[in-house]
Amino acid sequence: MNRWGEPAERPLARVWGVSALVQAIGDSLATRFAGCVVRGEISGFTRAASGHGYFTLKDERGQASLRCAMFRRALSQVDFQPAEGMLVEARGNLAVYEARGELQLVVEGLQRAGAGALYEQFLRLKAKLEAEGLFDVARKRPIPGYPRRIGVVTSLAAAALHDVLTALARRVPHVEVVVSPAAVQGAEAPAQLVQALAALTLVHLGGTPLDAIIVCRGGGSMEDLWSFNDERVVRAVVGCPVPVISGVGHETDVTLVDFAADLRAPTPTAAAEMVARDRGDALAQLDALAQHLSHRMGQRLDGQAQRLDQIAFRLTRPSQLLGQHGQRLHMAEHRMLAACQRRVQGAGQTLPVLQARLMRATASQLAQAQARLEARGDRLEALSPQRVLERGYAWLADAGGHAITGVAQVQPGQAVSATLADGLLQLRVTDAEARGETAAAVAPGGAGTSISPAS
Repeated sequence: MNRWGEPAERPLARVWGVSALVQAIGDSLATRFAGCVVRGEISGFTRAASGHGYFTLKDERGQASLRCAMFRRALSQVDFQPAEGMLVEARGNLAVYEARGELQLVVEGLQRAGAGALYEQFLRLKAKLEAEGLFDVARKRPIPGYPRRIGVVTSLAAAALHDVLTALARRVPHVEVVVSPAAVQGAEAPAQLVQALAALTLVHLGGTPLDAIIVCRGGGSMEDLWSFNDERVVRAVVGCPVPVISGVGHETDVTLVDFAADLRAPTPTAAAEMVARDRGDALAQLDALAQHLSHRMGQRLDGQAQRLDQIAFRLTRPSQLLGQHGQRLHMAEHRMLAACQRRVQGAGQTLPVLQARLMRATASQLAQAQARLEARGDRLEALSPQRVLERGYAWLADAGGHAITGVAQVQPGQAVSATLADGLLQLRVTDAEARGETAAAVAPGGAGTSISPAS
């Protein structure tokens, strides 16, 4: 028997030093498992001051774990924030941490599990919808601060529904909640989510207005949340007439519904807290406003009371007040009399000058008016009908007194009258011819025709 209690014929095993054995194991592992990819859930992720990251990968059933180290350079290339429970695929080299003889994976690349093809599809659809303006900040609507009725779209069996209802009952028990159930995972989920939003839209437009709608579910892998990346669901959220709050997954989970919603919450509970302001906070603010109002009213009343005291004090001594007013009145009267005297003295000096100027202007205007009157009288006298008759003209008129200006106005045998400068002739027409023809013969009107003196 040798010193290990083994048969003497068996050769003694090689004696390893600890470091040598650990190094040998590390070399074997590095040779056999270089560039391997491990799938598991992140646990206990920490980032050191050096920038390196350390975490543990657990299998989905929690039966095994593997410590991982990721150096700063590799960690800086990761486009997401590793978080507790996140399902990932880690690519790296298997090694042994010699200081403690522990097996570890030195991670050189990290991506969310299943994020390959699905993530590319996510990016393509995001770029398409973003180009259409569906994610524009300008179209985001504000969430009412004090809602009266809130809609919730989620699965009736989801823990997210319990979380939302619990938060709302705690913060705003007076707010009515309308639940529109839908599957939140699986092939049927997108259509049911669209239908649930349409049902709430009908409720809103049918006379039961909603102030906000929460679309929520708990966390999960990208595959689990894929229903909330469906184009139909995104367009239904954008087209909803009620402001929509997205509370899908955990804080690190991102879906296209988050971009389309009017407000994104990191969790379903946070969505409920963001849409419903805590009643205690609101009551505290109301109390503060009431105290401020009471203080200001007290200040205002105190000021008015002081003013009233001052007025009352002045009214208790009316004789003094009347004396002050009498003095002011006497001084005003004195100033008014002095001003009137100065005005009268100035006016007395100015009056003779103004009188002389007025007389000269009046005489000039009278002379000019007299000359104009005489000139117009001469013109009027020259245009007088009497002067025209005195030059040998006569004014003919028919029996009705209408002026006769042409031969076409008279007929043979018609009686006419002729006004001369010194009297009136009664005539009768014997013939009438136009200018150029035989002149009309006008004879005295036979029996009864007479020449009357001018009146």
